[in-house]
Amino acid sequence: MAIEEGKAAPAFTLADQDGQAVSLKAFKGKDVIVYFYPKDDTPGCTKEACGFRDHWAALKKKGVVVLGVSPDDASSHQKFIKKFKLPFPLLSDPDKKMMAEYGAWGEKMMYGQKKIGVIRSTVWVGADGKVKKHWRKVPKAETHPEQVLKAMGEG
Repeated sequence: MAIEEGKAAPAFTLADQDGQAVSLKAFKGKDVIVYFYPKDDTPGCTKEACGFRDHWAALKKKGVVVLGVSPDDASSHQKFIKKFKLPFPLLSDPDKKMMAEYGAWGEKMMYGQKKIGVIRSTVWVGADGKVKKHWRKVPKAETHPEQVLKAMGEG
């Protein structure tokens, strides 16, 4: 697996909800939270996105960049952002290459069956471009944003 705490985070460039290219290297010198989720506007994904939205003031105060990543397209992301007033970009990874590099695409258990899909996970990339923390599997989407904030020394 490419993601290892203390090692450089894999570089990526993906399109955001407006079709603009977003690269990890553009945020050099800032902490970046990259969270991976299966699908826009589904119950767990909505709770997680709204959690990051609700903690936005604290994250912004710390200068943290939040990027949500899913296989959904720009149009889906735009609707999701508008519906829930999300203040951060959502990136599209339709071929799941970046998600695979970050350990967020692969085999998972769903309803007692093995499936291939998006593994809800989060990577905290430090200002130096190295992985500070990797939440490999997020069990509770609704409380995860608070966990991230606590790990960063808030809350």
